[in-house]
Amino acid sequence: MPIDVFSRRDIIKLSALFTAAGALPLLRSFEARAQEPDAPVRIGYLPITDATPLLVAHGKGFFEAEGVKAEKPVLLRSWAQVMEAFISGQVNVVHLLSPMTVWARFGSKAPAKVVAWNHTGGSGLTVAPSISSVKELGGKTVAIPFWHSIHNVVLQMLLRENGLSPVTKRTGTPAVSEVNLVIMAPADMVPALASQQISGFIVAEPFNAAAESLGVGKVLRFTGDVWKDHACCVVFMHERDLQQRPEWSQKVVNAMIKAQLWTRENRAETAALLSKDGANKYTPHSTAVLEKVLAPPESDIAGYVASGAIRNPDWKERRIDFHPYPYPSYTEELVRRLKDTVTEGDRSFLAALDPVVAAQELVDDRFVKAAIAAAGGLSAFGLREGFTRTEVVSA
Repeated sequence: MPIDVFSRRDIIKLSALFTAAGALPLLRSFEARAQEPDAPVRIGYLPITDATPLLVAHGKGFFEAEGVKAEKPVLLRSWAQVMEAFISGQVNVVHLLSPMTVWARFGSKAPAKVVAWNHTGGSGLTVAPSISSVKELGGKTVAIPFWHSIHNVVLQMLLRENGLSPVTKRTGTPAVSEVNLVIMAPADMVPALASQQISGFIVAEPFNAAAESLGVGKVLRFTGDVWKDHACCVVFMHERDLQQRPEWSQKVVNAMIKAQLWTRENRAETAALLSKDGANKYTPHSTAVLEKVLAPPESDIAGYVASGAIRNPDWKERRIDFHPYPYPSYTEELVRRLKDTVTEGDRSFLAALDPVVAAQELVDDRFVKAAIAAAGGLSAFGLREGFTRTEVVSA
């Protein structure tokens, strides 16, 4: 049975958007779009837990409390749709997988910046129940949400640590020393694993939790247990807003940081707010599945330590957490690792991309620093004060 991956049109469209030539028509649309002096917050999102702070900020009225108007967030069905809507200016605030912002800024030449981290962790490598180690993925197929994702980066770190080579074969069976990577929509991953079309997937929540709840898969490793407190999705905004509407931009970031704090203190309520049973029906997921991610019982930790899904319990990583500051060291390390990560599509710009310069050009941390200070400092998020850190990786 053929694997039901993203439509070829979606893959081709997204790959094209990450090139300067492919993005140019949309960038022209953005420039032609009249700048509204009091344009409301227009959020574009995928229905995954990565979008939590943006959705909570809307659902709890934090944007309005800051004095800015916010339209109901627009649910989009693919990363291609998110990028297209953002680059063309149809939406002005999005969450993107952190490597996507590298391609958007330096590949697409999109005039946009990372203004904050959206969340940390929140992803896992889920495999068929019969698989007990990464090495057992040799000769098999694993799905990822897109080439330019932290999921692809972490997966390839794990594969190489276990003597396996990532490949992107479209036909034929991979060798026992290879793992075939395919792009697949997150919503298709659980049924594909259940029908044995794939042997595993690495993706954002709540799809790992859904596979567990249905008994069709188990978490082999959490990504936050491989790269400590890694960013997954980040908040991306247009430079035009940041430069021409700094007060508005500050209020938008303030609302998102308040949403992160509220979420950290109200995890079960957040699950209900985001669920299909919530008033806004932000996602199609049940409260129970979302609670397994946002507010899991303490007993889960012992089970994951015993199974090896958590190998660094001293890190005290949450299944998903919310830390807003975009540490430069993370972006620098991400760029270094992207250079060695197998991807398809145009990646020519990566060779000359200096990690330190990239971190400086990609991120604008003025607004998040002010928002963090107003919220009580980094200690309010369980972090030590200071805007530097050392990256910790343990594949």
